[in-house]
Amino acid sequence: MNTSDWIGRKVAGWLPAGKGDKATGSAAELAKQSKSAAMQAPASLGRSTRERLGATLRHKEEALSPRVLRRTLTELQAIVDPGVSEVEGGRRAKGVAQWYSKATPQQRQDCWLLMSEQFAPDPSKVKAAREQYEAAMGTPDEGVAEIRMRKALVSPRTRLLQRFAVFPEGMRFLVDLRAELLPALKGNKRVLALEAELENLFSTWFDVAFLELRRISWDSPASLVEKLIKYEAVHDIKSWGDVKNRLDSDRRCYGFFHPRLPDEPLIFVEVAFMDEIASSIGPLLDESAEAVDVSKAKTAIFYSISNTQTGLKGVSFGDSLIKRVVETLRADFPKLKTFATLSPIPGFRQWFGRHAPRMLEETPDKMRAQLGRAVGFEPAAVEHVMTALEQIAGWPERSVVRQWMLGCAAHYLGKELSESRPTDPVARFHLGNGARVEHIHWAGDLSPKGVRQSYGLMVNYLYDLRKLDRHREMMAQGKIPVSSDVENMYF
Repeated sequence: MNTSDWIGRKVAGWLPAGKGDKATGSAAELAKQSKSAAMQAPASLGRSTRERLGATLRHKEEALSPRVLRRTLTELQAIVDPGVSEVEGGRRAKGVAQWYSKATPQQRQDCWLLMSEQFAPDPSKVKAAREQYEAAMGTPDEGVAEIRMRKALVSPRTRLLQRFAVFPEGMRFLVDLRAELLPALKGNKRVLALEAELENLFSTWFDVAFLELRRISWDSPASLVEKLIKYEAVHDIKSWGDVKNRLDSDRRCYGFFHPRLPDEPLIFVEVAFMDEIASSIGPLLDESAEAVDVSKAKTAIFYSISNTQTGLKGVSFGDSLIKRVVETLRADFPKLKTFATLSPIPGFRQWFGRHAPRMLEETPDKMRAQLGRAVGFEPAAVEHVMTALEQIAGWPERSVVRQWMLGCAAHYLGKELSESRPTDPVARFHLGNGARVEHIHWAGDLSPKGVRQSYGLMVNYLYDLRKLDRHREMMAQGKIPVSSDVENMYF
C-alpha cells in the first residue's frame, strides 16, 4: 500500500458520513467551507508544523495527528523527489489531490501549512547568495551572482506546485485550492507564502499569450452556455430565453480560454450592436426587442464583463480581452466606429452614504436652496435628500434632485481617488485600460441590484482607440479623463 492510499484510508475514517466518497465541489463551495472552518477552528493553527512534526501527541484542536502529518509531509516530499520524472511526480501529486478532495476543511488547512512552511527556500543559501551578489555589485561577476541569487530564491514549493499542474485535472485543482485559501488569509498569515506562490505561477501560466479568444454563441455546447448563466456577475441571467437573447445573431459574446481548462471561460464579455451609445440596460435585455442589423451598426456596447474563477483573483487579463474583442469586431464589422461600455457604478451608493454631508456642503447656495424646495425642507439636510431618492423614477429630467445626484456621481467617478486610483472598482478597470468617463445616466438600471448599488445610475466608458495612451498617461498623473458632458455635471 503506498502512502497516498494509506493517508486516504486514514482520513476517510475521520470524515462525516457521506463525505468520504466524492470531491467537495466548486471553487465557491470550497471557499465557503474554508471560511466556515477558519471561523470555527482558529485554534488549530496554534503550533507550527515544525513543532507538530516533532511531537508525539495531537492537540485536540489539530486536525491531523503528528504521525499522519509526518506521513503527509513524506507524500508531498515524494512529489518533488529529484530522482523521479515529471510524469511520475505528477502521478504522485494526483494521489495527494485525491486525498485532499475527501479531506475536511480543517485537514486541508494542515496541508496548506505543510506546503507553506516546509517547502520554503533554504535560508542559508539565500543569505550566501545575497552576500555574494552584494559583493559582486559593479564587478564583471555581477550577472553570475544575480543568477545564483535568483536560483536560491526559487523554493521547493514552486516545484511542488508545478508537479501538481502536470496531471490533467491538476490546474483545476490548484485554481480551486487558491479559491479556498483566499478567505483564510486574513486570519492565518502562515499560509501567505503558499498563496503568493500560487498567484505568481498563475500570472505566468495564465498569461494572455497562452489564452484563446473564442466566441460563445447559442450554438455552443449546452454545458458552456450553462456556465455563462452560472458566472454572469453584472446582470443576472433569468431564463433560457434571456441567455438566448444575449447570444443571438445580433449579439456577440467572447471569452478567454486556457488549454488546461478548455471548457471553462476564465472571463467573458457580452456585446450589443447599436446606432448610438446606450443609456439604459432595459432595452439591451429586452427579449422582445427587434434584432439589430449588425452589418449597419456603428456602435458596439460592452454591457457585461464577468470573471469566473475566484482562484485567479489578481491575475489580470480583462484589459487584453477588451482589446482583442475590439480588434475582432473591427475586422468583422468595418462600419463600427464607437466602442463603449454601459457599466454599473457598484461603489457609488456606499460612497454617497458616507460623503453626502460633504457633497451637500459643497453644493452652491442657489442649487442647495432649489434642492430644499424640491424635497420640501429648507434648508435641505441629508436625511431629506435620502428620503427623496427613494422615488428615483419619479423625478423629471430637469429636476434639481436629479441634477444634484448626477453631479455627485460625476464627482465620484471623475475626482474621487483612492491611493491615486479611481475609487470605484469598475471605473478603476476601464480607466486603467485607457477609457474615459463619457456619460452618466439617470435610471439606467432600476433593477433591485442597480438601485442598491447606485440608485439606478449607470455610466458609459468610451474606448477612443486614438487616445488610449493619452488617457493612461493622465491616469498615471492622478488625473481622471472625463468628457465635457461629465465635466458640465460638476457643481
